Amino acid sequence: MTVHQAPNAFGDRAAGYAAFLTAHRNKAVLRFIACGSVDDGKSTLIGRLLHDTKQIFDDQISALQRDSRKHGTQGQEVDLALLVDGLQAEREQGITIDVAYRFFSTDKRSFIVADTPGHEQYTRNMATGASTADVAVILVDARQGLTRQTRRHALLVSNLGIRRVVLAVNKMDLVGWAQGTFDGIVAGFSDFARGLNFSEVKAIPLSAKNGDNVVEPGIAAPWYTGSTLLNYLETVPVHAEALNAPFRMAVQWVNRPNSEFRGYSGRIASGRVRPGDSVTVQPSGRTSTVARIYTADGDLPEAGEDESVTLVLADQIDVSRGQVIAATDAPMRVTETLDARLFWTAETDLNPGASLFAKVGTATVTATVERIVSRIDPETGKPGPAERLSANDIADVALRLDRPVAVDAYAANRETGSLILIDRETTDTAALGLILAPKPETAKAATPDAKPADGGGFLARLGRLFGR
Repeated sequence: MTVHQAPNAFGDRAAGYAAFLTAHRNKAVLRFIACGSVDDGKSTLIGRLLHDTKQIFDDQISALQRDSRKHGTQGQEVDLALLVDGLQAEREQGITIDVAYRFFSTDKRSFIVADTPGHEQYTRNMATGASTADVAVILVDARQGLTRQTRRHALLVSNLGIRRVVLAVNKMDLVGWAQGTFDGIVAGFSDFARGLNFSEVKAIPLSAKNGDNVVEPGIAAPWYTGSTLLNYLETVPVHAEALNAPFRMAVQWVNRPNSEFRGYSGRIASGRVRPGDSVTVQPSGRTSTVARIYTADGDLPEAGEDESVTLVLADQIDVSRGQVIAATDAPMRVTETLDARLFWTAETDLNPGASLFAKVGTATVTATVERIVSRIDPETGKPGPAERLSANDIADVALRLDRPVAVDAYAANRETGSLILIDRETTDTAALGLILAPKPETAKAATPDAKPADGGGFLARLGRLFGR
């Protein structure tokens, strides 16, 4: 009698899962935001992307159909916006209030998308979503054309360093897919965006409600032969600036499991690093070489932007949380004064002389607002005088820190050129900040013997940091 051995179904499934996870882990990740004026269809567009890329389970579809009957704005049809707008107040008012993040994936790429509010009073929420995005999808209602909020959001994403923009002209089905309407909106936006330093503006006519030109090409506008929104998002370059920037890694913690090992752990903000590379620890200015790139899965021959690693240095030098390990041939600036563009998010006003905590990378210092240089008009981008800042204001300010930090200009490196300000009493985030440029007369080169400018010792600085 011949015995036939059953195939190892469990082993085959396990191998298949492992292969799937490996392929998924190796995909590039694109972060993008959907922004624009109120009721332009941002949430519906994201819901359409999730639906048409098969990211929604059957039970979610059933819940969506049930919620659409109760909260929907599309009559008897399924309201895809409810996939994103989950807050009770959002559903009651039919608007987006807080930033909603959604993850989805295709065969080519993984995506993290932020649905941001369109109302002016929620500008700070929109800025939060844009601060980590690579691409901005700016929606325009084809019936309304460019609005005040369209221009406001275009200025905001430009200020936050987003260089690639999709001008998504939505609700084209409601204007009969008129090419003249589309061309007029594109021409108007091109004129407005001429000075905003965008490297690319891709205009796409679409209908988020019906799905035309979102995931699948639409047939109602034969005059448009360009790509769909998803095709553009799958092929746009990802993290090109960070990959080409010099190596930077802020130290998050010192990995010291025993007396035989000392490493410095963190996430690589930009560039690449290999064993043997010369690096400088800043702001101390001490130099060494990389001996090992350690991970839980073993040593790496090299590591790059967005990877979390532990670096082992060849020399025993003092390194602690808050310092930055950087390429020696591309040093950072070390300074106690910063010129920064703030997006003020607190409900209380900001006045000159205010003292806040500033988180720069993994370092936390005390920052004093020396002066408000100018307030930026969010519709024109032009500066004007201001005595104080209120919620949602954008302004350039001069800050003085209680000790030196290592920074880059935001225009050169979004990771090491940004900061947040924290209210000392409530510990709430009070502002997002973009570092414009350290003042040349007060910036210092990083040297091993660098001392605080005020001559204070460690205990004095500690007291200022945690004092009330």
